[in-house]
Amino acid sequence: MEARTQQIRAAAKKLLSEGQVDYVLGYAKGTIPMRDYPFFAYTPEECDQLIWSSFCCNNLANFVIRHPGKPGVVAQGCVSRNLVVLVQENQIKQDELKVIGVPCLGMVDRRKIQDKLAGKVILEVAEAGEQLVVKGKGFEDKLARKELLRDNCYTCLHRNPVMADVLVADKVEETGGGDIEAVAAPWAGLSPEERWHKFGEEILDECIRCYACRDACPLCYCHVCFVDESMPQWCAKTQDEADVATFHLLRAFHCAGRCTDCGACESACPQGLKMRRLTSKIEKDIRGLYGFQPGLDVKATPPMSVYRPNDPQEFIK
Repeated sequence: MEARTQQIRAAAKKLLSEGQVDYVLGYAKGTIPMRDYPFFAYTPEECDQLIWSSFCCNNLANFVIRHPGKPGVVAQGCVSRNLVVLVQENQIKQDELKVIGVPCLGMVDRRKIQDKLAGKVILEVAEAGEQLVVKGKGFEDKLARKELLRDNCYTCLHRNPVMADVLVADKVEETGGGDIEAVAAPWAGLSPEERWHKFGEEILDECIRCYACRDACPLCYCHVCFVDESMPQWCAKTQDEADVATFHLLRAFHCAGRCTDCGACESACPQGLKMRRLTSKIEKDIRGLYGFQPGLDVKATPPMSVYRPNDPQEFIK
């Protein structure tokens, strides 16, 4: 990871010193372990704070549309695909964008480390090849990195950036090796009643309506979200099952054909809800019906934004 950090810093300094970008958006080391955070470097000197680690989990595409100017963005596969989606939807301009591409080995889920070391206060996590060295008061444990990845990283289909002006490392194996179709398997074979019950168990019952999933998602860039509309009011602010379900279902369908399965929603959720179960099922249907994967081609149009006379209509009775 240190070699990637140095390459990112060098590429960022070059972009800024040559005036190609107004800022470089990457990651900086957090003040507590496993909490590296988005960082804006506006000068070559500030680039020395940029890092790359297994805990760079925020989707940086979420921050680009909120900051004017010509951006440079440090992007792994999923972030680069979200940048493509934002270009497609005219939220950013491709000719003003520079991408520092990072072939991704997967990001670590800090919750899995905390669960594995339950009751221990973690003070430091260092990376040593395929191991994580976790230190705290009176202990030092070595954990296998590959067993602690975020769930979406196991099923990632595009680990290498799909667009990049410079790559900071050699390309890696393209997929995470898992079966992305299996993520939607909990719904398969269930009756509508059973499906609704399972959806309630996994998401609705524990959701506290904090909207962290929405705020972390680079696709949720509306100035006023439908849940905040008052004229008309689409969704009440209660914890009733109907209101919670309305939020999650409508948000998921708004992301249909656009979701890159970056996992930002699950990483941000304080309840640890498995929201990808829903979006992955929708994206599986999009792949099956339209043969489309989001974020691969800036010239492509997401299937929910286009009409063709030969679109499948088997669902119309």
